Amino acid sequence: MDRVAIIGAGLMGHGLALVFARGGHQVTITDAFPQARASVLNRVAATLTALGQPADPVALITVADDLPACVAQADIIIEAAPEKLDLKQRLFAELEAAARPDAILASNTSVIPIGQIAARITSKARVCGTHWWNPPYLVPLVEVIETEGTAPETISRVMALLTTLGKTPVHVRRDVPGFVGNRLQHALWREAIALVETGVCDAETIDLVVKSSFGRRLAVLGPLENADLIGTDLALDIQTFLTPHLNNRAGPSPYLEALNAEGRLGFKTGQGFRTWTPDQQAALRAKVLAHVTAINKLLED
Repeated sequence: MDRVAIIGAGLMGHGLALVFARGGHQVTITDAFPQARASVLNRVAATLTALGQPADPVALITVADDLPACVAQADIIIEAAPEKLDLKQRLFAELEAAARPDAILASNTSVIPIGQIAARITSKARVCGTHWWNPPYLVPLVEVIETEGTAPETISRVMALLTTLGKTPVHVRRDVPGFVGNRLQHALWREAIALVETGVCDAETIDLVVKSSFGRRLAVLGPLENADLIGTDLALDIQTFLTPHLNNRAGPSPYLEALNAEGRLGFKTGQGFRTWTPDQQAALRAKVLAHVTAINKLLED
């Protein structure tokens, strides 16, 4: 079994530790914040309990006080720090100095090109991205991102490891911002926000339309499968007419910037595009958990 080190014990970090430990791997995890280190094992155990699974994998997770101790014996290291380029660059420089020379260095960044994160290190062959989706213990996809200098064996080794964990790894061959999944997701977000911003409908209507129409089939019918299903001739006709009317603003939405300026940060503050009580937040989290679990079971059967 591989020895796995995880840098960052937050929402994603604790989920990654759970996945690897559940797969039988020895996991070491650390975080810059003592509170995160102190609570991570309890959080992993609580998540396993919520999934109706035994907490035995927690015994395979060790919490380290600092980065060098965390990565000293690791075969693969996954950085799961906040989405700040300078922070990730500093961490990768530290990882190169502290890790074994044959250890794989991966970043769980959602949007930052891996080449930029690894700009300060020299051992490029062992670097790649592994973009997991939240929650990582339920969502099967992991984008494995190749960047300039990445060795083919690094990609194949990581994809093979993820496959043993029951994940669905995909090889992203060009290191572009947002990779594949987030480019698609944020294209949808841009148009959704623009529709609210221009008064076409409210935020609740946006979510209802997506969930009650094409969202119902996305788990089994991808967008290009759908285009083939209806015919590329019809897809071309639709795109020819509609594309000029879609939002094409280059920068972030002023509407979204205003929400942030007003402190309307979503669940964090109870208000975002919509208002959320603690009970509503808990209910939605539980609904997502139950839905993704059910979809996974349905597709596995």
